[in-house]
Amino acid sequence: MLNIPFENTHLRLGEAFYVKTRPTPVAQPKFVIFNVELAEQLGLGGAGLDSPEGLAMFSGNLVPPGAEPVAMAYAGHQFGHFNQQLGDGRALLLGEIVTPDGMRHDIQLKGSGPTAFSRRGDGRSALGPVLREYLVSEAMAALGVPTTRALAAVTTGEDVVRMKPLPGAILTRIATSYVRVGTFQYFAFRGDKRAVQKLANYVIRRNYPDVLNTEHNPYIAFLAAVIERQAALIARWMQLGFIHGVMNTDNMSVAGETIDFGPCAFMDGFNQQQVYSSIDRNGRYAYGNQPAIGKWNLARLSETLLPLLAENSADAIVIAQDLLHIYQEKYEYYWLSGMRKKIGLFVARETDKPLIEKLLSIMDKQQADFSLTFHYLSQLSGGQNGSDNKIRSLFNQSEDFDRWLAEWRVRLTEDVLSDDRRQQKMQAINPVCIPRNHQIEAAIRAAEEQGDFSPFRELHTVLTNPYKLQLGKERYMQSPRTEEIVHQTFCGT
Repeated sequence: MLNIPFENTHLRLGEAFYVKTRPTPVAQPKFVIFNVELAEQLGLGGAGLDSPEGLAMFSGNLVPPGAEPVAMAYAGHQFGHFNQQLGDGRALLLGEIVTPDGMRHDIQLKGSGPTAFSRRGDGRSALGPVLREYLVSEAMAALGVPTTRALAAVTTGEDVVRMKPLPGAILTRIATSYVRVGTFQYFAFRGDKRAVQKLANYVIRRNYPDVLNTEHNPYIAFLAAVIERQAALIARWMQLGFIHGVMNTDNMSVAGETIDFGPCAFMDGFNQQQVYSSIDRNGRYAYGNQPAIGKWNLARLSETLLPLLAENSADAIVIAQDLLHIYQEKYEYYWLSGMRKKIGLFVARETDKPLIEKLLSIMDKQQADFSLTFHYLSQLSGGQNGSDNKIRSLFNQSEDFDRWLAEWRVRLTEDVLSDDRRQQKMQAINPVCIPRNHQIEAAIRAAEEQGDFSPFRELHTVLTNPYKLQLGKERYMQSPRTEEIVHQTFCGT
């Protein structure tokens, strides 16, 4: 018997916010992986989730006691074009739990069958996107990036048809909230100010309780808090070479977590204009555009909140514009603070930003491997020696990089850290292993074509400890050979 203390506060918002939906049962579910460690963190270690009943829940064959599954309503801008009704087309919110630390988390099935929002889709997911999201979201958590989490992945014993028949799967994922910018847009488009306010109050109580202590307009403080979290999140993406792929407003969590890992990827060779999504033909969501898109999405959120920011619409617009201006300042602060540390600078100097930008320009020009550049840099001493050869090998023409390296070493003399201490601090924030596209694709191919999940499990194990060089696993840190390069990823619908 499953013992999950479900709560369902989202249902109290009212029927306009969701459609009650039961998952569609599947033929022969089997566990691919169950996240024991996450279950313990959630306080569900003794809930019986790794049992036949747990498998039945994760596959949609059993709705456990206390769960009230719903598909959530939302709208969104997709590649800049507004769609007034999207909603959970292949996901179901089972309910919420409160963890031992007092945090509320949603439990959601993804790929559990059609809903009222499926728009003629089958509501299912193929195995590949499930494995990709499991690997990347758990890698993001291990890297210290705010993110949704993966609790379980199961195969369904049924095929789904995309370009061809593919094995089906269901992901169970966890978030502190699945409310999106698009959720606010759904009600603002309909002119339902009361629903927008109700939703804002709900998110404030759940995800931003400190806002309740403000002496001023709580909705202004709420918008400011969302803006700050989003600025910090996107700065972390940029510092790791992560490309979300589809930063539509319906894929942007107001809780400040990375959400909806569709055509996402970590870069190999650095390229500011890198795009992985097969449908992003104009580069709207390229790596270098992500900070600006974050601001654009927040502007759309601000529009929905205007009636709550001030009684006079002109005053409300000024307030929103001021807050959006702060976004740029916050992003620059978080980005520069993190990038300083990535190159081993722990006392701020005005010359640091040009030094960082010069390195990135050289990397971009020569397509140097993003993660390896910073990892190898973290191994260098303040004085030139033979260890430079490893990082220099990443640059086809190393003259520009050699000049930068000399500047960097001069700059290091202005800090007080020893080489050993600086290297330790750099290696604590520059990962050895990231979820590289070619390794994810190899794991997916083995699972789809041979039913072999051992490459997936080994890759997952490596990615849970990304800051350590693991003996015998050195191949996971390497960039792909030419024939292994993956140029596009897909959302899975």
